[in-house]
Amino acid sequence: MVADDASCSSRNPRPATIFNNPYSRVNLYGEEIEIDYRGYEVTVENFIRVLTGRLPPSTPTSKRLNTDEHSNILIYMTGHGGEGFLKFQDDHELSNSELADAIEQMWQKRRYHELLFIVDTCQAESMGKLFYSPNVVAIGSSAIGEESLSLHSDREIGTYVSDRYSYYAFQFLESVTPSSKRTLYDFSQLCPFSLCQSTVITRSDLFRRDIRHVLVTDFFGSVRHIIPGPVIEISNSTVYENDTL
Repeated sequence: MVADDASCSSRNPRPATIFNNPYSRVNLYGEEIEIDYRGYEVTVENFIRVLTGRLPPSTPTSKRLNTDEHSNILIYMTGHGGEGFLKFQDDHELSNSELADAIEQMWQKRRYHELLFIVDTCQAESMGKLFYSPNVVAIGSSAIGEESLSLHSDREIGTYVSDRYSYYAFQFLESVTPSSKRTLYDFSQLCPFSLCQSTVITRSDLFRRDIRHVLVTDFFGSVRHIIPGPVIEISNSTVYENDTL
């Protein structure tokens, strides 16, 4: 979900590109970005419907979260917010109680196995404070009462191009490979106060595993290893047991 199409904004001097550092031009938009909800489709209602699966039958697969009780889910949110809310567009807000209840619905409907929630906003800790569902880790870029600050001003467009936490999270993840042994605990320590100028808060009391033993690749950049079923010979055609005949 992307509410603003910054890559194609008339203010963007380099169309179809987004950079988080004016001095190191790494295009974050790339050629493989898929945006399923954009602009005014990005609403609190649609966000909750995607999480809970309460979508009209006509909704295409690309706009659904087709997960089950074996799925690990990553929710990464960034934007303007305050204590207990995150803004959608300019006039709607997602409250921490709405989010907590939506995640509980997901758990009751067996839509996830483990869930990692990350939010980069002012007073970010408050967005995960009301969570009560099992197997959830919440990471907020700032404590209640703190602001989450921007980084790297681009004079050419006259605005900041990144938030501190998101920038350093990107730097951390750039070093993670599918075989990496780095853990969620390592990830939770990526931005000390000296870098973020805010206190990153991690809540893991609802999680059943020790985050020191949970690999980052359980949520970021993992590779599925698929083992084919036994081969069956039918009418001179070779198929696998799980294939549809």
